[in-house]
Amino acid sequence: MTNDLSLRTVTVMRYILPLREGGSLPALAEADDDFKYVLKFRGAGHGVKMLISELLGGMIALKLGLQIPELVFANLDVDFGRMEADEEIQDLLKFSEGLNLGLHFLSGAIAYDSSIRVDALLASKIVWLDAFTTNIDRTFKNTNLLMWHKELWIIDNGASFYFHHSWQNFDASAKTPFKYVKDHVLLSQASELIQADQFAKEHLNDEFFRSLVNLIPDDWLQWNDADENPEEIREIYFQFLKTRLANSEIFLNEAQNARG
Repeated sequence: MTNDLSLRTVTVMRYILPLREGGSLPALAEADDDFKYVLKFRGAGHGVKMLISELLGGMIALKLGLQIPELVFANLDVDFGRMEADEEIQDLLKFSEGLNLGLHFLSGAIAYDSSIRVDALLASKIVWLDAFTTNIDRTFKNTNLLMWHKELWIIDNGASFYFHHSWQNFDASAKTPFKYVKDHVLLSQASELIQADQFAKEHLNDEFFRSLVNLIPDDWLQWNDADENPEEIREIYFQFLKTRLANSEIFLNEAQNARG
């Protein structure tokens, strides 16, 4: 798989409906390519940092050969939300003007049932991914996994890379064991974590990480709570990814101990 990364950009044409309550308020929408997308909005919850988590986590999952709906940059025009009757949604759309993130809508997909057995290496790769990206939100309560065409698909990586909310001690954050892995919905089935770690180290590298952080739009890196400019912020993400991969035994041991 090439390390040249790119995403299509679509323009949102129609807001269809909100998908669930909660801080991120995702929605089903139709774009100018006539496809439907699950939209994640920059004006919701943790804003652009959540979009960055979705982008980085999703593209790493793809690099590891996992199934994830196509990610697209989704542009919202300035006038898009003015006719929306719901004031909360209208405000969300107003504050989300510009570039957002969409995931291709998997029509007919159903939520993963934790009683379903999956391939041990697949489960291990997903657990490894979430420990690597520090994703706290793939639990029995909220699996963020779908079954579609008899395959397991990953959705919703927005609760990962939580170090960027405090934005300090970057090197130390990259070397954390990730204690939340004990709550992972697939941990009990992840009996091939060492093989998953070896696979990841064969497929992830500095070149990929550099291309990945360069995917983050400048528009998502204008932070009021950071002194760094966009290029400096990208460099911090790059160093986090590089350091965390080099020290994967830290979170790998935590996951193995949690299984024990």
